[in-house]
Amino acid sequence: MNFDNYFRFARWTDWRQVLIVSSLVICTSVAIANTEATSGGSEHYGLLSLAPALATLIISFWTKNVLLGLLCGVLLGGVVTGQYNVVNAYLIPSLGSERYAQILLVYLWALGGLIGIWNKNGGAQHFAITAANRFVRSRRSAKVFAWIMGVIFHQGGTISTVLTGTTVKPVADREYVSHEELSYVVDSTASPIATVIPFNVWPAYIAGLITIESLRPMVPDQESAIAWFLKAIPFNFYALIAVTFTLLLSLDKMFWVGAKMRAAIERSSSTHQLNRPGAQPLLSPELNEAEVPDYYRPSLIDFFLPMSVLLGFSIVPWLLGGSPMIFEAFGLSVLSAMLLSAMRGMPVHDVFEAVLNGIKGVTVGAVILGLAVTLGNVSESLGAAVFVVENSSSILQQVPYILPGLLMLVCMFVSFSIGSSWGTYAVMYPIALPLAYTISPDPLFFVLNFSAILGGAVFGDQCSPYSDTTVLSAMACGADLMDHVLTQLPLALLAAGISMVLYVLIAFVSFL
Repeated sequence: MNFDNYFRFARWTDWRQVLIVSSLVICTSVAIANTEATSGGSEHYGLLSLAPALATLIISFWTKNVLLGLLCGVLLGGVVTGQYNVVNAYLIPSLGSERYAQILLVYLWALGGLIGIWNKNGGAQHFAITAANRFVRSRRSAKVFAWIMGVIFHQGGTISTVLTGTTVKPVADREYVSHEELSYVVDSTASPIATVIPFNVWPAYIAGLITIESLRPMVPDQESAIAWFLKAIPFNFYALIAVTFTLLLSLDKMFWVGAKMRAAIERSSSTHQLNRPGAQPLLSPELNEAEVPDYYRPSLIDFFLPMSVLLGFSIVPWLLGGSPMIFEAFGLSVLSAMLLSAMRGMPVHDVFEAVLNGIKGVTVGAVILGLAVTLGNVSESLGAAVFVVENSSSILQQVPYILPGLLMLVCMFVSFSIGSSWGTYAVMYPIALPLAYTISPDPLFFVLNFSAILGGAVFGDQCSPYSDTTVLSAMACGADLMDHVLTQLPLALLAAGISMVLYVLIAFVSFL
């Protein structure tokens, strides 16, 4: 997901885009001010109910900046409702809500702190290098090892790409794995695997988006929302197929890889050229170096103890029939990493400094999360879901089985345009799931649509050249950005096409 190095790739300096966005917001505001449409006794504001969500998508696509799009969407929501003080009307209630506090606790404090500790004690990097030196003996084993590392570092997004890419690249280069292949493996086991292995922050984030009044019968609380995420895993076709395709490519068993990827494989195998002639690889030396002090010797336990705590508190309750203890797992994981580092000789001052540095590194992500939750509340207050349901249910009642495939296609376009799966979730889930529930309260139909949104948004996060996961995958692996995009896109489109067909077929059969 699109957090680290966010401002480096966003176009904040292009004054023309700022002027365009400002003009769009001003013109829309004037139009709304002259519109007599009010909520009155109605449950929505007509087409204006969709204005914040649509403005977010348009601005995010235009400027390639999700943060700017979310902010404009929230401001526009205040104009539509007449709540011009959006700070008091929307921001404070959203940022002070329990669901945002839970997301913030896990994402900003615990996850950021764990990354900071690993960067300081070198635990994750030491584990990967040790394992690589023992098990990698060929091009194939190097790619399989990269795939395994992507699965192990299953937190998704920036975390997976940085940890996996930087630790696997040296051994993959040694075995002459093309940088296009390596960046594809790293990218395709980042966000996709995070939606298949749910022991990370993704269930908590999505649960916060769907715990809304219009879905209360299906999603009464946060715990049931996380349960829906778990139920969706077997139907998350895009992620499952994408991860499988990556494994097959790693094993040299993929039945089709596309012309550009085939050329990269043949080039590296025959000439040992890791990039094509004329490529402009993204190089990021800072991503390849852990800031381990001279007095500290990294050990495998620095990685295994916090990871065991994280997985133990997530998996064991689930196996016993309960819900994964996501919040407790992350909190205890970072606490165990801190205590272990201190016991192994790291000064307490350095331990806390590492945690704080990790938290600082994901601050932009916390801002995006806050605005995403706020936009969801804005759309709900405008009755966006009610409007969409009223105006589309009659058509979809005739062919309801096309909805999951249609939602996936829309999410693919949106997320590819803005380069963010989480930004797409913030816009789509609060609107699309109430529509699906109104068409049919059948749990299977509900979970199909839930999964279609989940996978469709991941497609764009994985493939968009504006996504930080895409950029950082190429950067950590030393690949040319567009070479990475163009070699992985055919494989991702194939996985997406198969997924949409499966959704439509299963939904069609369920309505017979």
